[in-house]
Amino acid sequence: MVKAENIEKAYKIAKERYAEIGVDTDKVIAQLKKVKLSMHCWQGDDIHGFLNPDQELTGGIGVSGDFPGIAHTPDELTADLHKALTLIPGQHKVQLHTLYAVTDQKKDFNEIGPEDFKYWVDWAKKEGVGLDMNPTFFSHPKVKHNFTLASPEKQIRDYWIEVGKKSREIANYFGKELGQQSVNNFWIPDGFKDNPIDKQGPRDRLIASLDEIFAKKYEEKNTIEAVEGKLFGTGIESYTVGSHLFYNNYAISRNKLWTIDAGHWHPTEDVSDKFSAFLPFGKGLMLHVSRPVRWDSDHVVIMDDALIRIARSLVRDNQLERTNIGLDFFDATIDRVAAWVIGARATQKALLQAMLAPIDQLKKAELNYDFTTRLAVTEELKSYPFGAVWDEFCLENETPVGADWLEDIHQYEKDVLFKRN
Repeated sequence: MVKAENIEKAYKIAKERYAEIGVDTDKVIAQLKKVKLSMHCWQGDDIHGFLNPDQELTGGIGVSGDFPGIAHTPDELTADLHKALTLIPGQHKVQLHTLYAVTDQKKDFNEIGPEDFKYWVDWAKKEGVGLDMNPTFFSHPKVKHNFTLASPEKQIRDYWIEVGKKSREIANYFGKELGQQSVNNFWIPDGFKDNPIDKQGPRDRLIASLDEIFAKKYEEKNTIEAVEGKLFGTGIESYTVGSHLFYNNYAISRNKLWTIDAGHWHPTEDVSDKFSAFLPFGKGLMLHVSRPVRWDSDHVVIMDDALIRIARSLVRDNQLERTNIGLDFFDATIDRVAAWVIGARATQKALLQAMLAPIDQLKKAELNYDFTTRLAVTEELKSYPFGAVWDEFCLENETPVGADWLEDIHQYEKDVLFKRN
């Protein structure tokens, strides 16, 4: 176990090193404390939910692995989330889906309302977290031939339109009850496996469906909507109705947030470059921080180059206040609770490292065409002791330092996870 006195010694040295280049580490720590991540509940149960847990996953979604201890009930899932949140520094939020409603009645997706999320609101109040929402447009018999809101059948579209409307009621309920704005993110799996004849029709239907869903106005202090695109998915390799460009334009024209999922782009694209291109025109961003391995495979987030670039873009361009950062991955080959902790802490580390830089001085050098200084300083920063600042951040938030949190996870496995059926 890391000793507190050693952390303090290391932090004192790091603080002095960063002060030499004009960076106040105390202010940086205070800045990072303000950043709330939105934790995705579906990592804990492999996206089964509680409404139809035996329904096969559809919509191009799949979870691999069989690590013991999967959550089967609301109490098990919230217990696992609580454990993860105690090991992640700071105060955060939790993302839900329609299929995580808790009700003692047999209800279809289009019948789920705020009353079915009272369990989650009560838990969130006790936990001190906010709640975000996602309407579930997958894992249901009415996902017909990979179509929902863009379906050529009016009865199918009407069903999913009602699901979308209900989700907005739920998100508004979250915001009112918890006093934190609830981001309601819309993603649909609609598209064709092979080349379509009509590319315009499905998009016209999707626009009409979304417009109907969003017709009612809610106070933005309670809830706000985001729309999420995708390059392609399993079963819709040739044509995605809700493409990136489609939702980019829809978000700007309808004053919605645009959701950028790091796994939904071509592997060679740098998603961080999209932020500064969109934000001068758009309302704001919702991020789903994920890690694609060759495709949208939703691996657990690690502090890799892609994540570092995402964090640098947000910090250097002062876009954190206009960006909601959510996590989105699922891996059942490892401890599911540990996956939350690894991904969240990696995201925070990337943000911290981005903040620990003399950004104003570097921007000044760039404006003066001093590219030598820009390159030299950014390279030297890579070996600065940001790890000591991270340890101090964990210590101040009363969370384990270094890999000490893994001991808690292993004990939780013995006491809880391995005892589940």
